[in-house]
Amino acid sequence: MEDVLSIYESPYDPRFPVVCMDEASKQLIGEVTCPTRLEIGKPRRQDYEYVRNGTSNQFMFVEPLRGWRHVIVTARRTMQDWARSIRELVDVQFPDAEKIRLVLDNLNTHTGASLYATFSPAEAKRILDRLDLHYTPKHASWLNMAEIEIGIMNRQCLNRRIDDIAITTREIAAWESHRNALEAKIHWTFTIETARRKMAQTYPSIEVG
Repeated sequence: MEDVLSIYESPYDPRFPVVCMDEASKQLIGEVTCPTRLEIGKPRRQDYEYVRNGTSNQFMFVEPLRGWRHVIVTARRTMQDWARSIRELVDVQFPDAEKIRLVLDNLNTHTGASLYATFSPAEAKRILDRLDLHYTPKHASWLNMAEIEIGIMNRQCLNRRIDDIAITTREIAAWESHRNALEAKIHWTFTIETARRKMAQTYPSIEVG
């Protein structure tokens, strides 16, 4: 835990950006009956019945100190999908960074093995050499600030029925552009000092004799 918190406390450095990554799934929901139009004095009415059109996956990348985020929408969440999103992060989003300090969860696809399963060994190593991976502890994914941004995206952009992955991609791109234009940052206040004070019971007890 303190490893991740120490990364969050480091000052902003464009050569070594701190980027948080997480993924989420969005169920694609279609209408069986078209909702009624919104009219003056009458609320918009929507039938409770719906049809499932599968799911889409969102890879969320957020740089909290700069107020930047980028979402990659895919149809699946395989190791190859993750590996390709990481290559885009390295080559397209941060081409000039010496090393990206990447905070991510302990999912079995979030490893260098996924890069080697997707790309040639030389390419996989090239990408890994640009990354400094920092994993949140198991059962403590709340330490990943990307979860906060996913929650904001769900409330501001995906809080309604969307039945098509192309529409999902377009809506998320518009939301992302607006948030980045605002340079909306995440102000993280849970520090190492706070963790030691509030979570003392989780630290080992040392007797001085």
